[in-house]
Amino acid sequence: MIRKILYFFRFYCTPLFYGIGAAVVALFILALFWHPLQQAGDVAMLGLAVLGAVDLLLVFLKKQPVTVQRSCTARFSNGDDNKVTLTCTNHLSYKVTITLIDELPVQLQERNWSRSITLEAGETRSLVYTIKPVERGEYHFGIIHVLLRSPLFMLMRQISTGGPETVAVYPSFLQMRRYQLMAVTNQLNETGSRQLRKIGNSMEFEQIKEYVNGDDYRTVNWKATARKNALMVNTFTDERSQQIICLVDKGRSMKMPFDGMTLLDYAINASLVLGNTVLLKQDKAGLLTFGKKVDQYVAPDKKSTQLSLLLETLYKQQTVFQDSDFEALYSFVRYRIKQRSLLVLFTNFESMYAMQRQLPYLQKLASHHPLIVVFFENTGLKEMQEANAQSLPGIYDKAIAGKFVFEKRQIVKELQKYGVMALLTEPQQLTANVINKYLEVKARQVV
Repeated sequence: MIRKILYFFRFYCTPLFYGIGAAVVALFILALFWHPLQQAGDVAMLGLAVLGAVDLLLVFLKKQPVTVQRSCTARFSNGDDNKVTLTCTNHLSYKVTITLIDELPVQLQERNWSRSITLEAGETRSLVYTIKPVERGEYHFGIIHVLLRSPLFMLMRQISTGGPETVAVYPSFLQMRRYQLMAVTNQLNETGSRQLRKIGNSMEFEQIKEYVNGDDYRTVNWKATARKNALMVNTFTDERSQQIICLVDKGRSMKMPFDGMTLLDYAINASLVLGNTVLLKQDKAGLLTFGKKVDQYVAPDKKSTQLSLLLETLYKQQTVFQDSDFEALYSFVRYRIKQRSLLVLFTNFESMYAMQRQLPYLQKLASHHPLIVVFFENTGLKEMQEANAQSLPGIYDKAIAGKFVFEKRQIVKELQKYGVMALLTEPQQLTANVINKYLEVKARQVV
C-alpha cells in the first residue's frame, strides 16, 4: 500500500524552484551580515512553500491528468523507417506542457529519446516518430513515461501510462511493395530503374490481334487473316511457370555489417522482393537456406500463400558462425530439384582463394541449372581506394584496398570463364540489381 502511494506521488522540482530556493538561501546568508534581510528571507521562504504546495495540489488533482497511447503496425519492416504514433490527451481544464519518454526496444540502443509537446485544455494530439530496425526478431516496447509540468512551472509530476508492446520485425516488406509497382516491364522502363535490351523472342503464345505498324511481319497468322479478311498477327509473351529459387548462404561470411545491417539481412530482403516479383511474373518462387547443412527449403510454387510462406521462413533465419558447406548444397539441389530452375545464390567471397574452394560445386550446380552467383562489393575498401592519400601509410592502405577491389572483379571474370553467371553489387543496390538480372535472364530465355 505504501509503495503504491509513493509510486503515485512521484514528482520532481524544476530548475525554477531550485533557482528561487537558492535566492532564499542567499538572503539568509546575507542576513548574517545585515539583519533586516532576515525578515525578507522568512517571507520569501514562506511564499516558496505556499506556491510549491499550491502547485503540488494542482498537479495531483486528477489521478490521470494526461493519457498517452502508443499505436503502430503489428510488424515492422527491417531496414526501413517505420512509424510509431503517440496519441496524447489532456484531461485537465488548463493548458499543459508534457515531456514524453518512450521505452524503446533494446535493439535500437536509444537511451535518451524524449519529446516535448503542449496540449490545450481537453485537447488530443498525435506525435509521430520513426524507428529504423536493422535486425529481425521481436522488439519489446516498455511503458511510456510522462513528465507533466505544473501550472506554476515549479514542479514536474511523473506519470506512467500505456503498456508494454511487442512488435515483430520482418524482412523488408515495404521495399517489396515499392518494387511490386515496377514489376511490369513497361513500368520499370518508365522509372529508369533498369535499361534492358530484349534479346530474342519468347515463343509462349498469348493472343491473335490485328496488325499495326511496327509488328513483326514474321508473326502474321495467314489462316486468321483469311477468316477475318484483315491482316492478323500472333503475339507472344514471356514464358511462365518457370522455377526461380533463391539460395541464401547463412555462413559467417554473411555476418559482415554494412550500414548497421548484415549481408544476410540484405540478402533476405532481396530474396523477398525477388520472390514477389517472380510470382507477379507468373513464375514459381522457391527458397533454400544453408550453412553447415541445408536447413530450410520452400519448394517453388505460385500458389496464393507462397509469398506468406517465404516471408515467415525468411523471418526465422540467423547467421551460423561456421563456413558453409557447398557440397551439401549441391547434393540437396541435385537430388531434390529435378526440374530445370534458375538458381540465385546469395553469398560472399572476400578473396579469389575463397571462391576457388567452392568453384567445383558451383560448376556442378551450373551444369544442371542456370546459376547466378550474387556476392558483395566491400564499399569501405572502395571508399579507401578512391580517397586521396595524404601520407605514406595512407598510400599503403590505398594500394592494398585497390588490390582487394580488383580481386573482386577478377572473381566475376573467373566465374564467367567457367560458365557461371556472376553479379557483384553494393549491398545498398542489391535488390534493384538482382531484379534486373532476373528480368535480363528471363528475356534471354536461359531457363
